[in-house]
Amino acid sequence: MIRLAKLAAWIVLIAVILFYPMFISIYVTLPLFIGYAGYQFIQGLEGKGWRYLFLPMLYLANLEINLSLPLFLTLAAALFVYLFLYPSFLFLKRCPLCVAILTVLFVDLVYLGMIMIYDFIFASQSIEINTLLLYSLGMDILAAVIL
Repeated sequence: MIRLAKLAAWIVLIAVILFYPMFISIYVTLPLFIGYAGYQFIQGLEGKGWRYLFLPMLYLANLEINLSLPLFLTLAAALFVYLFLYPSFLFLKRCPLCVAILTVLFVDLVYLGMIMIYDFIFASQSIEINTLLLYSLGMDILAAVIL
């Protein structure tokens, strides 16, 4: 019975990872969760397990494909935060919630900066900066707090 419950949980998780980005492209008010997925990816790099690496990579690639964003720029933002900013967050080891919030915030901000640089270099407009982006950032931080 426990194996069946685990299998059902995996099926639901994979379904959410595969279909949620499709819903985002239809319903634009749904949050993107780029920062939270980047935080989970960083946790995988820290040694929490393969599913912390594989599932966020699958989600972020699927998100970029469905929203026609530059491919692997979200992973590049997460790696940038992991290499240059995350070690300075580790002085807050006693407050893992603080580390999670800071990591999610900076993954989102670095991604926004990278997408703006990308748009400037290639003279395109990938995203529109408006209040929906701020809403998505707030929901991303809320997900880091709750989960």
